[in-house]
Amino acid sequence: MPRAAEPPRAWQRMLSGRRLDLLNPSPLDIEVEDIAHGLARVARWNGQTKGDHAFSVAQHCVLVEELAVHLDPALDRAARLTALLHDAPEYVVGDMISPFKAALGLDYKAFENRLLAAIHIRFGLKAQAPQKLEAFIKKCDHLAAYLEATQLAGFAIDEAEKFFGKPKGLEGAAAQRFFRLKPLATNDAAALYLRTFRKLCP
Repeated sequence: MPRAAEPPRAWQRMLSGRRLDLLNPSPLDIEVEDIAHGLARVARWNGQTKGDHAFSVAQHCVLVEELAVHLDPALDRAARLTALLHDAPEYVVGDMISPFKAALGLDYKAFENRLLAAIHIRFGLKAQAPQKLEAFIKKCDHLAAYLEATQLAGFAIDEAEKFFGKPKGLEGAAAQRFFRLKPLATNDAAALYLRTFRKLCP
């Protein structure tokens, strides 16, 4: 009698030793060191950026948190941590460009949201951020995309404004200088992410 086929493996082993069940992720199997390590090795813009290194999702997440504070200096630690973690699921699933996510449909987004909820719970946040905060982080995400597009990914100003909107809140030379982007080596990007995380979640 032929042996029944085993179900496909649905967990990933992390360098921390954790086994993360991708279909039913547990907060207990999530470690920030794994997140930082993974995000530092995932390239934004599919790697199509200037510089000796890819601009990583780890750097992007730090940039979004910095932009959030720039726009709202009174933002509390929980909101800032939520901004830092907004793309954390990509340490497992990678950074798919938006058109490809749209082509895959809602199941992919549901999977990503399930993992983000587990990450939030692991670090003491609500499973789902309040709608107002989500909208604010999305605004910061678009600002970050605009900066990355124009500084690193070869977009013209008018082209970036068409896709990501005009960068309201970044007016003035001082702001532009502060958000001058330089892609980091993977270990440096991971260290930057961890430093920011530990400042917000001691």
